[in-house]
Amino acid sequence: MSGGQIDSDFLVLGSGIAGFSAALELAETGTVVIVTKKDAVRSATNFAQGGIAAVMDPLDSFDSHIRDTLTAGAGLCDPEVVRLVVEEGPARIRALVQAGVRFTGGGIPDLGLEGGHSHRRILHAKDLTGQEIEAALSESCRRHPNIRILEDHIAVDLRLRSHPSQVRPEQNRCLGAYVLESDSGSVHTARARTTLLATGGAGKVYLYTSNPDIATGDGMAMAYRAGVELRNLEFVQFHPTCLYNPGGSAEAGRRFLLSEALRGEGGILRLKDGTRFMEAVHPLKDLAPRDIVARAIDAEMKRTGDDCVFLDLASRPKEFLRKRFPNIYEHCLGIGIDMAREPIPVVPAAHFFCGGVRTDHDGATTLPGLFALGEVTCTGLHGANRLASNSLLEATVFAHRAAERLRRESASGPPEPLPEAVPWDIGKAVPPTEAVVVRNDWDELRHVMWNYVGIVRNDWRLRSALNRIRMIGQEVSEYYWRFLLTRDLIELRNIALISELVVRCALSRKESRGLHFSQDYPGLLPEAADSRVSRYEAGQTSLGNQEAARP
Repeated sequence: MSGGQIDSDFLVLGSGIAGFSAALELAETGTVVIVTKKDAVRSATNFAQGGIAAVMDPLDSFDSHIRDTLTAGAGLCDPEVVRLVVEEGPARIRALVQAGVRFTGGGIPDLGLEGGHSHRRILHAKDLTGQEIEAALSESCRRHPNIRILEDHIAVDLRLRSHPSQVRPEQNRCLGAYVLESDSGSVHTARARTTLLATGGAGKVYLYTSNPDIATGDGMAMAYRAGVELRNLEFVQFHPTCLYNPGGSAEAGRRFLLSEALRGEGGILRLKDGTRFMEAVHPLKDLAPRDIVARAIDAEMKRTGDDCVFLDLASRPKEFLRKRFPNIYEHCLGIGIDMAREPIPVVPAAHFFCGGVRTDHDGATTLPGLFALGEVTCTGLHGANRLASNSLLEATVFAHRAAERLRRESASGPPEPLPEAVPWDIGKAVPPTEAVVVRNDWDELRHVMWNYVGIVRNDWRLRSALNRIRMIGQEVSEYYWRFLLTRDLIELRNIALISELVVRCALSRKESRGLHFSQDYPGLLPEAADSRVSRYEAGQTSLGNQEAARP
C-alpha cells in the first residue's frame, strides 16, 4: 500500500560503518534520514572481528601498505585510489577514536598481523572490532538532533527524475527512494537532495556465507536498475576460515567467522591427519592472501573428500587466546571445542564483494544525486582481491570524502528544492498467496551459486548457472508484479539480479586473476581490465529491463 512522505537533505541507505560515518558528518550540513532493514546495528560491520588496517607504527610505512594492497589486488587496483585511502587512513582512525571507538591498547594500539600484510597494522577491539565501531557510531547518530533512523525499513528502488530507459544516468537524477515499512507493509516516498547507498554486499546470494542475512545486494541491484554501471562482480572473496558446524548457525547458511588474526597469531592450517599443506602452496604459508588460502583449502577438501580442514592454535597459551580472542574462544567452547587444546574445523564461505557500483574518488556515481560507500562499491581499492582489514578502512575514508564534497557543494549556493513526491502505486498487486515460491526460489538460487559459481569455476558450470538463474529470475519478476511487497520478495528480486550479473561478469573474464579462478583459463591475460555491466549494454539481464519502480 502507498505510505507517507519522508523528507531530508540526505538519505542514507544502510547503517554500517560507511552509512553511520557519512551520516554523522552530513548532519552538520543538513538533515539526515538513515534507512536500515533491521535494527540499526545489524550490519556486516557488526560481524567484523579482525579490525581495520592503517599505518600507525613508526616502523611501518604508507609505501609498505600500498605495496601489500596492490599485490593482493592482482593488477586490478587503481594505484591512485590505493594511495589516497592508505594515506588518509590514520586521520580516519583518529576520527573513530573521537567518536568513542575504543581500540585495544588505547593510545598505543595493539596492532595485529593478518594475511598479505608485511607489518602489524591491524587496529582491533580484541575480536569484536565491528561491534565496538557499530556501538559507538550508532550511539552518536541516535544522539544527533539532525539524524533520524528508520529501523525495519527497506528501500525498494531509487526514485529518478526520468525513467532509466529514456536517458543515460549522467543525464538523469536520483531524487530519493521508495521505502517499505516492514511492519505495516506501507511503501513511503523518501525525498532527498542526495541519496547515499551504504547497503553493503551480497553474500546471501551464496548458500554459505559469513555475512548476516541482510546482505542481499540491494544497493547494487537498485543502482543497476537505475542505469548505473557495476564493475568486477566476479571477484567474490571467500573467507578461508569459517567455523565448520553444520546446522549450528542462528541464520540459515551463515558461518561463524574465524578471524584471519588467528593465523596472524600463529594459527596453522592442517589436514585431518595433521599434515600442514600451505607450506607447499605459497611463500607466506598460512598467511598467504585469502584467495590463495581459500583455493588451497577447497582443493584439499576435494582431493581428500573431507568436509573441512583444521586450524591449529596449540602453539599459543590458553590465557593468551582467551584474552586476545574472547568471543571466538567462547563461541568455540559453546560447541565443545577448546581451541587451546584441539584444532578448529574450518571451511571457506562467501565473505566480501570486491566489485560493485562504480564511483569516483569521492564516492559519487555516474547518476547525479547518488553516492555509494563501502562494500556496495567498486572504488578501485581492492582490485581482484581485497587485502585483509582494508574494507572498514575504505568505508570510513570514502564516507569522509563524500561528506566533504557534499559540504562544499552545499556551501556553494542555496540548496535545490526537494523533488516532487510521487506516491507509490501498487497497480493491480494483491496480497501474496504463494509464499512457497519465494522460499523455493531463494533456496534454489543460493544452491546454484554455491555449486556452480564458487571458488573454482569453468564456463560449462557458469553457462548452466546462467540458464537456471534466468528461469528463476523470470518467475521472480512475475511474482514481483503480481503481489504486494514484502521484505523477502524485495531481497529475492535483488539476489536474482545480482546472481545473474555475477555470472555474466565471470563469463566475460577469459583468465584466472585474483578471486576469479577458471579451469578453462588458468593463466593471466597480458593486460588487466575491469569487467563491466550496465542495462545499456547488449544482452541485458532478464531483470534489468523492468520499470525501476511501479510509479
